[in-house]
Amino acid sequence: MTGLSDTEHIIEGLEAGGVDYVTKPIVPGELLARIRVHLANARMAQSARTALDAFGRFLLAVDGTGTVLWCTPQAAKLLGSALSDFDTDHYVVPPRVREWLDQCAAAPAASPPPPIELKSATTKLQLVYVGQVGSEERLLRIMEGDPGSDQTLLKSRLMVTEREAEVLLWIARGKSNRDIAEILSLSPRTVNKHLEQIFTKLGVENRTSAAALAVRTLGIR
Repeated sequence: MTGLSDTEHIIEGLEAGGVDYVTKPIVPGELLARIRVHLANARMAQSARTALDAFGRFLLAVDGTGTVLWCTPQAAKLLGSALSDFDTDHYVVPPRVREWLDQCAAAPAASPPPPIELKSATTKLQLVYVGQVGSEERLLRIMEGDPGSDQTLLKSRLMVTEREAEVLLWIARGKSNRDIAEILSLSPRTVNKHLEQIFTKLGVENRTSAAALAVRTLGIR
């Protein structure tokens, strides 16, 4: 809120990170309308992150410098348990994580680097690179336990084979059949065969339902 109303000042304010720019003299009705819009957008964003939490999607996003842009509530809780100085407001991940992020961004989509561990005295987490969202947002997922624990969990709780659990895990991570075939060194036809068996065992009709069931299962620890 300022008396500087030139275009160059408005652009500078918004580029500095502002989500709005209000010039004087203040018009109360306009100001309240702007506030209502920002509150509504904030509520929608918070609801979306809470919904992701409910389905076991412990996610966060960082920019190219490793600064946390947002994270789901449970993701914030997990990071707080592993990183003593974690704060969701402009927190910058440790240097080794930033180096890993650069490797992930440069790697082919079908063969991302393995998860990186975050250890503390009480917990062990892995950060999994999900992908790039736009030009300045990198999406990450947090897993608890050992790197292979997600696959083991799917195998034991959904009564699928080791290979089926691998395929199902990559489906839950949003990979296409072609990507899964490349990652697991299989033919696309073999992946389709595994999917048919997975659908039958899980009692679902399509990959979307299978992915949703896998995500819910992974969210129950």
